[in-house]
Amino acid sequence: MQTTLPLHAAPGEATAHGPQGTTRFRNLTLDDIEADPISQLAKKHYDGQTKPKWAPKLVEDIVEQHLASSNYDPKRIMLLEFTQYLEKYLWPFFDPETATLNHVLSICLVVNEKARQRVSPWDVVANDPAKFSGLFARVIRLALPSTESKPLSIQVQRIILMFLVLCFQSLENAVIRTECLKLVTIGIWNNLAHESRREDILNEYPPLRKLWNTSNKKYNAADNDEKANLEFNRNWLSVLLSDFIEKIYQIPAENDVDDELVMYCERFLEFLIDLEAQLPTRRFFNTLLDDHQIVVLCNLAPLNQRKEKDVDLIKQLLENLAFYAKFEINDQTGLALTDLDMTEQHCNRLIHLQHTIFGQFKEVLPDLPLANLGSIEQRSDLLWHFEKATVDDLVRICDSLNIRGSPVLESLVTDGLVDKKTLLLESLVDKYQKRISQIEKINSSPLYPDEATLFNDTLVQTQFYTGERPLALPKLNLQFLTIHDYLLRNFNLFRLESSYEIRQDIEDVVKRLGPRLTYPERTIEWSGWARMALQIDSFSIVDVRRPELGQQQPSRVTADVTFNVSKYSKVIRAEWDSLRKHDIVFLMTIRPHDDTSTPYKEGDDFRKHFGIKYIRGGEIVDVIGKDGQVINQAGKSAPEETPFQPANATRTLRIALDPNQFKNDMQKHSHGHEDIYDTFNILVRRKPQENNFKAVLETIRDLMQSDLVIPDWLQKVFLGYGDPASAHYSKLPTRIHELNFRDTFLGWDHLKESLPDKIVQPIPDEAAMEPPFILNYVQGETDVAPKPKKKSKKAMDVDTQQTVEVSSYKLPNMGPYPQDIPKKNSVPFTPVQVESIHSGMNHGLTMVVGPPGTGKTDVAVQTIANLYHNHPNQHTLIVTHSNQALNQIFEKLVDLDIDSRHLVRLGHGEEELNTNVSFSKFGRVTSFLERRIELLQQVDKLSQSLNIPGEHGSTCETAGYFYNYHILTRWTPYNQTLTSKNDITLSTIKDDFPFTGFFSDAPEALFNDNMSVEQAIDVAQGCFRHLQKIFEELEEVRPFELLRYSNDRANYLITKEAKIIAMTCTHAALKRRELVDLKFKYDNVVMEEAAQILEVETFIPLLLQEPEDGENRLKRVILIGDHNQLPPVVKNLAFQQYGNMEQSLFTRFIRLGVPALQLDAQGRARSSLAKLYSWRYKALGDLPNVQTNQEYLQANTGLTYDYQFVDVGPYHGQGESEPVPYFYQNLGEAEYVVALYQYMRLVGYPAEKISILTTYNGQRSLINDVLQRRCSWNPFFGRPATVATVDQYQGQQNDYILLSLVRTKTVGHLRDVRRLIVAMSRARLGLYVFGRRRLFENCYELKPVFDQLLARPVKLCLQHSESYPTKRPLDNHKDATEMDHVEEMGNLVYKLSQEQLNEEMQKEMIRRQEAQSEDEDMVDGEDAQQADDAEN
Repeated sequence: MQTTLPLHAAPGEATAHGPQGTTRFRNLTLDDIEADPISQLAKKHYDGQTKPKWAPKLVEDIVEQHLASSNYDPKRIMLLEFTQYLEKYLWPFFDPETATLNHVLSICLVVNEKARQRVSPWDVVANDPAKFSGLFARVIRLALPSTESKPLSIQVQRIILMFLVLCFQSLENAVIRTECLKLVTIGIWNNLAHESRREDILNEYPPLRKLWNTSNKKYNAADNDEKANLEFNRNWLSVLLSDFIEKIYQIPAENDVDDELVMYCERFLEFLIDLEAQLPTRRFFNTLLDDHQIVVLCNLAPLNQRKEKDVDLIKQLLENLAFYAKFEINDQTGLALTDLDMTEQHCNRLIHLQHTIFGQFKEVLPDLPLANLGSIEQRSDLLWHFEKATVDDLVRICDSLNIRGSPVLESLVTDGLVDKKTLLLESLVDKYQKRISQIEKINSSPLYPDEATLFNDTLVQTQFYTGERPLALPKLNLQFLTIHDYLLRNFNLFRLESSYEIRQDIEDVVKRLGPRLTYPERTIEWSGWARMALQIDSFSIVDVRRPELGQQQPSRVTADVTFNVSKYSKVIRAEWDSLRKHDIVFLMTIRPHDDTSTPYKEGDDFRKHFGIKYIRGGEIVDVIGKDGQVINQAGKSAPEETPFQPANATRTLRIALDPNQFKNDMQKHSHGHEDIYDTFNILVRRKPQENNFKAVLETIRDLMQSDLVIPDWLQKVFLGYGDPASAHYSKLPTRIHELNFRDTFLGWDHLKESLPDKIVQPIPDEAAMEPPFILNYVQGETDVAPKPKKKSKKAMDVDTQQTVEVSSYKLPNMGPYPQDIPKKNSVPFTPVQVESIHSGMNHGLTMVVGPPGTGKTDVAVQTIANLYHNHPNQHTLIVTHSNQALNQIFEKLVDLDIDSRHLVRLGHGEEELNTNVSFSKFGRVTSFLERRIELLQQVDKLSQSLNIPGEHGSTCETAGYFYNYHILTRWTPYNQTLTSKNDITLSTIKDDFPFTGFFSDAPEALFNDNMSVEQAIDVAQGCFRHLQKIFEELEEVRPFELLRYSNDRANYLITKEAKIIAMTCTHAALKRRELVDLKFKYDNVVMEEAAQILEVETFIPLLLQEPEDGENRLKRVILIGDHNQLPPVVKNLAFQQYGNMEQSLFTRFIRLGVPALQLDAQGRARSSLAKLYSWRYKALGDLPNVQTNQEYLQANTGLTYDYQFVDVGPYHGQGESEPVPYFYQNLGEAEYVVALYQYMRLVGYPAEKISILTTYNGQRSLINDVLQRRCSWNPFFGRPATVATVDQYQGQQNDYILLSLVRTKTVGHLRDVRRLIVAMSRARLGLYVFGRRRLFENCYELKPVFDQLLARPVKLCLQHSESYPTKRPLDNHKDATEMDHVEEMGNLVYKLSQEQLNEEMQKEMIRRQEAQSEDEDMVDGEDAQQADDAEN
């Protein structure tokens, strides 16, 4: 296959139509399951049996007769996993002492298969530590070369190795970590060639000396059996490395090679890279790897001369291994090394080399000790010096430098496979040559992919990743060596994934454009058109700026591109006109040839077929007017949000090109190649939400070169080391013990209920306890255990009951007007929600797992509000994945007691906010200026009420003078009277109050005869606070009065005035450089939907500011999400699964065991519906409203059950269909779903309360077609609220969900439990699932849901003669009518619609008769009136 997957395809199902070899790994179909004899064996011995009996021969037979004989056919291994062979048979009967080789091998096979399918492989195996330890001991012995007469086949060795790779990738599991780390202890240094090398390291790092001595003491104190075991563990890696070298040298330079041998070597290199890329395994292993000269020996192996592509992956993996072997980190301390550190280290090595040569080998190499360092750091220079020495001299030199003088495998030299001198030279060069800087390499690389990158074969091949072979890709594991390592891995993966998505879009556009040649002119014409691309009228480079100091590429390259939109509809014109600054576009040169007009055949070279010559990217910087000048939008209220729309159809954009790419192109042009920039003929745009790749890559590049500072309290957790709970507030020295919870609690009883594990001590007593409350968590206690629970899905363990001292206070009177009364929270938070708010208000990292409907947005909003009031000088940044989630938070914030002038919403989703005012930065500026006018009018009113002449309300400055000289001078003596005199009377307070005239328009009289003196004083002081706030606001508005340009005002707003700033993670990446330049500062980050955000897009919002005095000012990071729902979208299967790019930072922290609070009560769905997904969470219950609200207690009108699985059989003899690859449809389910929707509308359900979901884009399209044909035109039906895929609908909900599962041959990507959880949790009151029972009921992952669904009838059950809303109780299932099939349902809908139509016609007839009768009465009345008039 030579093209990317179509845009509608699900990445997880790529292998269904992949190239030869990948289809072996497609998901099992029902036919596969029923046809294979393994299914019969499973049914006979363990599948479906409560107590299977152990038959050792069965295990042997399955391996020998069914697996080994079929060359370990993936389908058969899938079938064993599908039948739960491991859970039901292999593991329960496993005994490490007596288990056979085939028993161990079978466990490895099934565990490997589970991992390949992204199913947790350790749920069963790692639950018994002793048994797993025995299994691991058996496996590591099998991994070594066998001394038996019948050694293991290379294929079996690879299976064993894959199991070990998986173990070392799962160090978050304590049981597995314990076993793995036994193999990488300091004891492996017994295998170093020179004791002096070990002694040098031990002397340099004294703590290691202590560790080394402890290891030796343990060995010396052990008995003989234990000594043998320790000896085996110490030598295991060394023996394994020697065996690997022997194997890799078996790959010849030419002729045929055993594919299994190549695959083993690939896996082994992956294993080595994994050991190198994690600090716990790297610490001692990297020295062993270097000592054994593994990288050097591999580079000298015959395979490097092999021209066939079958060893390309090995070569790429070798490059990765070499990179990590020399990575910028101190292996012993774990500290990152800067470029300066690396340079210093490199120079010290060269100086040591010169001293050694000068002292011992001056006669052999006389020039080297005297050379300057710059002349001996390149490979060629070192070889020039060392090649003069003999082999014996080189051996002595290497020994003196602690470099191994002969290879670990002596036979390599004796058999003539390696030239000894070459090996010694390469070892010396490898140690002393200067390493290429990764930063320099990245700086010189273009950020936009070009045609060579986009149409690289490997980019397409990775989309069919099956897990059979490793890939030369970085992995996003749990741990990273340094921040630089983290950024580099993310940079490479993100660039590859972006390139893949761009290629998808470009292929789609080119197919739609249909380029071809005309005859006989042989000019280019376009047989079709594309929404996202159009022809370029002209293109010209307008500015190439000189390179900056020390650079070779231009500092900036800009060009103008002109195009015409006259032939497009208004909608598409508007889309092109909506292109904004910072949007990315692509320029293409397409030159079709004679064969381009022929239909494209899958497998052909796509680029060659369509004549795609060049592709270049650019960023829009300006819109150009007809006069050639930049259109100045600064005068508009929101320059970035108001697209320019000229009257004519010609548009010109100014775009910034990539300087690195431009430099490369110009260099080629100077060598005779054509000028690419004269050839562009197509302009391509992309969807804005998918087009932030350049900003992210640019940001990562910037971060790699800046003084990156992550808060000290977060750094270790972020990199994945140390105590996972170390960033929790309870472990930090800066913990805040006394916190003002303001309106979090609704009352004293609510507070006591919210702290069930605490001793609540009121101060002074309960009688005075009214909100707001201040809570003091008494010091000396701890509410968190030192070690969190495994995976910490809920609150942390409680050691002892902590005492909480509670006091309350009275909120100050803020004035006599309704707007002066503060808004209050009305949500009765649960105990876990309260603890989440408490944690969020404290310093440190807060992790909140929010299952569906548990109020995670309410928690976020209350936390933000409390921080706003408790720390008025701090700034809080809110980040979400989607505009929708951001707007939900913002709308709730507006309803709390937060001054709207301190809120700002950045980005382009602000227009969707359901509020009366604009919260964009320009909208806020406008609001400030409007507010200024209102406040100054109040000042004028105040001056008039005091009879003080003058224009005091003309400016903020004059208002300030007025306040100081006229208001304070009146208030201060009056206030002294109020507070100093004990005998003051009510009449004195009232008569002397200086501002009575101003407050004459208050809703109620300020003072009355019934109030006490204290009440009167409170009113007077409240009035002054109202006035004080007016002048405080004016002082804050004053800069907007002084600044004249809207951009300056907007920037001031963001950096100084706004206390709560909200944006999407995409916007954060786009604007990072700009925000840093503005000196943007913030103290707290709240991230919603954190489990849906790519790891690096979560990281960027933490670094939108420069460090202060070398420290990050960030005090709180609050991550709220749900790792049990769908992860970030990654379209390429290899990047998603092998690179683990779909793992969010939130999920990684959960896997690391970082303490997390799981919200434990949902208020969205009926209890019965919630049970369909609550099994996935720990102790998820219901909020009181679910038990008491009437809508949850009443049944669904016309439907017997509140949820039901409807078994849909073949429709016209067919189940699922695939009109084009990956476009899965099921007409029977589509018709049934639409028929049920019609039925629901006919019995009275509002259309906006019904959503139709499906698991595939093809089915969504089909359902839309059926709706269009049957419903859209008919006022009885209309369209439902939404028709979407499950993935698209995450984060949304509706009362009634109709769900089509589509597949009838294989389960498909619904097997991902996260997708299942999303599908089951979207409905509030009714969920109706349509699918093929026979397929889904046997799927192990889906069992917890389908056991519940299938407990009810699988034929749709209806209640006739009900109309919406019904009064029938939820548990009343009597008089149900079953629908046997979709045709019967269709007939019922037709009958009901006819009845309603007849009823409507009768009503219409009656209305017409009544109208006619009224007309006749009116005419009669007019006639009578005329007769009366005539008589008179």
